[in-house]
Amino acid sequence: MLLAIDVGNTQTVFGLYDADSIWSGDTSSRPKMRADQGLSHNFRIATVSDRTSDEHALLFSQLLGMKGLDRLSSITGVVISSTVPELTSTLREMVDKWFHADPVIIGPGIRSGMAILYDNPKEVGADRIANAVGGFDLYPGPCVIVDFGTATTFDVVSGHKEYLGGAIVPGIEVSMNALFRNAAALRRVELVEPRGVIGKSTVESIQSGAIYGFAEQSDGLCRRFRGEIGQQAVVIATGGLSTVISKFCKEINVVEPWLTLHGLRLIYEMNVPARG
Repeated sequence: MLLAIDVGNTQTVFGLYDADSIWSGDTSSRPKMRADQGLSHNFRIATVSDRTSDEHALLFSQLLGMKGLDRLSSITGVVISSTVPELTSTLREMVDKWFHADPVIIGPGIRSGMAILYDNPKEVGADRIANAVGGFDLYPGPCVIVDFGTATTFDVVSGHKEYLGGAIVPGIEVSMNALFRNAAALRRVELVEPRGVIGKSTVESIQSGAIYGFAEQSDGLCRRFRGEIGQQAVVIATGGLSTVISKFCKEINVVEPWLTLHGLRLIYEMNVPARG
């Protein structure tokens, strides 16, 4: 099985793909796939930057055991995307020590099949590259990927499979935490749709601002992206809060919760030797 690891600032997602769904070598003849095709299991844990390689191995081994899988016999390949530099080396050590595999780590020098038209391509986060690769694969042509994570990231891909750039704004939970931390009279609320846009209580007012405010922010940026590239583009939502916010967005066309893992699988396929 292929183990795809997406390390975010707040949460880390593990995805397991069946070996039969991995297409090693020349990907140009690979059949069209869905984002969740071959994804047999997924796990989500809190990102803890000082967790050791052994602790990661123990935790993941326990998660596999809950599914009746053995770590050594089950994992044949590993691909890692990480936005937390100190954990990149930790996970590399975990893979080397416990899984005896040579991991593909998204970063400079890794084949992605996509031209990165950033002023400094090394600045583009690994998760943003994976999202762009996965988004274009599922929806060939101009596309915008909105990832609702710790930060809300927007990534624009041209119809010629070029990564054009995008935008980064504080994520919903980050913004809400800052509000509660700095406004003594306000308390945490559940992120659900209020009765109306005009809140009739402090709780509803916060919910209205969070849900409709971030939805309008996403819509506004997507309209500006489309205007700048001069083309209609498919807007794809992903990330932990994508299912919550996207239903209130007019510009989002489709929600792909496993888009990042799908992109990681595709990049893995481009960087492993062909089966012989």
